[in-house]
Amino acid sequence: MLDDIRYIHCLNRSRIIQQHLNDCRDERRPYVFITDTMTLSTFNSQLSPSGATTLHSTLYTLNSILVPISMLEEEVYKSEICTYLARKTGAEILLLLANDYGTKAKQNLDKIITHIEKVKERTGEDIRYRVLQAKKNSFSLAKEAVERQSEWKNDLLILTASREYGLDDILFGPPERHAIARSRVPVMLINPRADLFSLCD
Repeated sequence: MLDDIRYIHCLNRSRIIQQHLNDCRDERRPYVFITDTMTLSTFNSQLSPSGATTLHSTLYTLNSILVPISMLEEEVYKSEICTYLARKTGAEILLLLANDYGTKAKQNLDKIITHIEKVKERTGEDIRYRVLQAKKNSFSLAKEAVERQSEWKNDLLILTASREYGLDDILFGPPERHAIARSRVPVMLINPRADLFSLCD
């Protein structure tokens, strides 16, 4: 159910966003960040004056979901959640393929498309999706996804969280923190370890 997704309403402050990211490191559910600077037309987005976390919100109709696909193997986890959301809301899935020299991102894309097609065949539902070609590679893909949101008019961005925090992430913040801070729409994160991933039925 959509209400099983964790919703985090917070102020757009790096320290606050990072604290919530730290709190969600072992979260099994997908979790959505909604900050006070995002466009919230598709969400029940009443932010409390204190910026406190709200765990349960209602997701309304989405028109499109942007799903960046990089070379990381955990990107495939996005297939189930984006297909689920598309079925429940009627949204079009925008699959943004990284502009890499290697084939790993393309292989991840193919696996996601295969999953979508299998669900379409099994359910008979019209699940719409498009493949978009990114200009940047896997390392800059989340940044491009945020920068080009106005062009694609997506209502939700789905990212995988960093598997581990390296020194750069500790000093300057992980990529997902920067994406949340700059995004004009809510950002859904999925933890990258299979033992932590649990799809809402």
